[in-house]
Amino acid sequence: MWISKNCLLPTWVLASVVAADAFIPVSGLHRNSKSIASNFLPLSTTGSCRLKSIETSGKDEDSFAEEIPRGGSSVLKDKPPALPTWKDYRKFAIPCLALWVANPLLSLVDTSFVGLSAGAAESATQLAALGPATTFFDGATYLFAFLNVATTNLYSSAIAQKGEASDQAEAVVTTASRVALRCGIGIMLFLWAFARPLLALYIGTYRIVLYCIGFYSLLDSAVAYVKIRAFSLPTSLLLGVLQSALLGAKDSVTPLIAILYSTVVNLIGDFLLVKIFGMGLRGAAIATLVAQLAATAALLGPARKRLVRDGSLRLWKKKTIVTANGDDSVVGGKAFLGFAAPVLTLILGKLAAFGFMTHSAAAVPGQPTSLACHQILLSLFFFVSPFMEVISQTAQTFIPPYLAPVTDYLGFVVATVVASLASLIPAYFGGILTSDTVVTNSVKPLAKYLWAGAFLTAPVAVAEGILLARRELKFLAGVYL
Repeated sequence: MWISKNCLLPTWVLASVVAADAFIPVSGLHRNSKSIASNFLPLSTTGSCRLKSIETSGKDEDSFAEEIPRGGSSVLKDKPPALPTWKDYRKFAIPCLALWVANPLLSLVDTSFVGLSAGAAESATQLAALGPATTFFDGATYLFAFLNVATTNLYSSAIAQKGEASDQAEAVVTTASRVALRCGIGIMLFLWAFARPLLALYIGTYRIVLYCIGFYSLLDSAVAYVKIRAFSLPTSLLLGVLQSALLGAKDSVTPLIAILYSTVVNLIGDFLLVKIFGMGLRGAAIATLVAQLAATAALLGPARKRLVRDGSLRLWKKKTIVTANGDDSVVGGKAFLGFAAPVLTLILGKLAAFGFMTHSAAAVPGQPTSLACHQILLSLFFFVSPFMEVISQTAQTFIPPYLAPVTDYLGFVVATVVASLASLIPAYFGGILTSDTVVTNSVKPLAKYLWAGAFLTAPVAVAEGILLARRELKFLAGVYL
């Protein structure tokens, strides 16, 4: 039973403290170590015992799959590289967090502008259309997230083996850029051709018609939103792989600057098109489209200077590389395909879960209130998820050169804090996302489920990051089958 409003806030704070305390070992709070990994390593600093990966037998090294390099050098040195310190993690993770939060924040801004700019009745209808549209579009984009995962891992491995200014590292960037642009053009044309029937199937036409007389109006708005956003897909996928390459190079500041441009453009666009000109969903879609184009334009120049020596990404024609020693280890398209099937299985498993939730929300009586509540909760959940995903990204970036242990309770601490803060919004401050009091009251009891979902995302994100860094792709894919 939902606790009374006066008692909820202190109860929430107490629950958060208890949850955090349950996962933080006392020794972890008092240990004055220079690095996370030192919590798990013996005091000796010799090369044979500094890393768990080096302590393993030679047969463990031989068991590593050769199709996709696992990072680092195939020949272990007497002295492994120094382990990253807390400062190294902070310098990378904090800008990376802002980078991960940016896109969900843009969706949350769209939700807020659309929900508050219309009247009470129209607000619920607009939010009901925005929910399936954003989930469907983000899902279509998410299918190509394997490009980002592959780029970060392969680029980290290439610079660990050959150095940043090497043909191998540049080949990862140019191949990823070329594949991303072509995939973006393909999915853009696909959405333009099939957005309407797929959205109708995604929402569940036969159920909506029974509960919502304005179904076709809702569908028209959602289709228009998706088609406008589809124009950004080629540059959006290109932006993703360039960001991933820079993150693989442990540069999280340059992508952050580009995202700041995007955020400013999106805020101005939403204010003008949605608030001032009253364009509703179409205005929100145009604002987000222009914002993504601005981010790509801002990142393209610095990325070309940093990642490729001749400044050319070779988006249409592959560069022929002939090494002096006959080394044929330059990364090509096949290396990216090695990530495709396992990572796509992971992604499709997640998309299926969110798709079923949206379909179920559309089947609940009392539309469009139910879909509007679903959109608010989903936007908040996607906003919270990056706080855990940044730990996954940090693991993927730092682990390839050497297998460093990671603090096992860090994700739970982050999850406890952000889950508590995010779930307070539907519980107390729903009015900042919609002007419809019915939606505000309906979403309030769902806050506890948002807290649970966000909190349980932490161990999943941390485990995924380590498994992806170790290239345990088959095992990871099997989890989502």
